[in-house]
Amino acid sequence: MSTIELKQELHDIINNGDDKFVQLFYDMAKSYFVQIKKDKMIAESEKNIDSDNIHTQEEVKKMIANWKE
Repeated sequence: MSTIELKQELHDIINNGDDKFVQLFYDMAKSYFVQIKKDKMIAESEKNIDSDNIHTQEEVKKMIANWKE
């Protein structure tokens, strides 16, 4: 089944679903996208660590203090 066909079928399922189903589907989809965002952040953090682009807690505190000036 193509992506377009899957999307159409999902639209049909949602349109015919009761309130509980629609809420459950929404929650599941929302959780999926939140997890994708977290996975991206983790991957970016690991890349920074691998390239030694990290700061100690004290360095971060100093940077924040400089923002306030």
